[in-house]
Amino acid sequence: MPLSCAICEERKEKRFCPAVHGKICPQCCGEQREVTLDCPSECPYLLQARQQAREHAKERPLQARNSNEGPSDDEIAMPEVEIDEQFLYQHQELILGLGFALVKSALAERSLMDRDLIAALSSLAKSYQTLVNSNLIYEPPMANLAHQAIAREVESMVREFREEEQNHLGLTRLRDSDILKVLVFLLQLGLVRTSGRPKSRAFVDFLLAQFPEKQSLIAGPDEAGNRIVIP
Repeated sequence: MPLSCAICEERKEKRFCPAVHGKICPQCCGEQREVTLDCPSECPYLLQARQQAREHAKERPLQARNSNEGPSDDEIAMPEVEIDEQFLYQHQELILGLGFALVKSALAERSLMDRDLIAALSSLAKSYQTLVNSNLIYEPPMANLAHQAIAREVESMVREFREEEQNHLGLTRLRDSDILKVLVFLLQLGLVRTSGRPKSRAFVDFLLAQFPEKQSLIAGPDEAGNRIVIP
């Protein structure tokens, strides 16, 4: 008698699932992947699904959610903040620095999901948008401790950049509007990379691949240009 799926116990099992340490059916794999299952990054079915999602994202970079599911991706991604390729080229080190701050957060708290990074980036970006538009310092409340930790790591990197500029140039050239654009760029990159599922770590894994654990905090311009990925 054919063995049944370890999840539904109804359909025939056809593939090994490292998340349940047993065999499951393709339907449960597709439905429960990164929803109820903590899928390890090396799972071949997860990697295949991510590849398919990237191909689909080329056609529809930001896929808006239904309004009854909360704010849409277009609202979260702040499309009103204009970012061109020249800006990305001129601010490569800042992009990589803030990206590495996200990596440090992910390494410090291995349970972080894409949605945690995206939520923290969205909150930070809105704070800087208020600062740029009205010169008012506004910090949206973050009840989630993990999101607070991510925000602190990013702000710490911003301070490091400004201190380096002050030490080497005698002044600080980094503007709040530059930080806003970089935060929005990373936010949009996260929305493109994530699967949108509750337990998705596609964006987290992407960042970890870009920034090896022992890499320096701030890369040189030549090295930076080789790693920036435009969504």
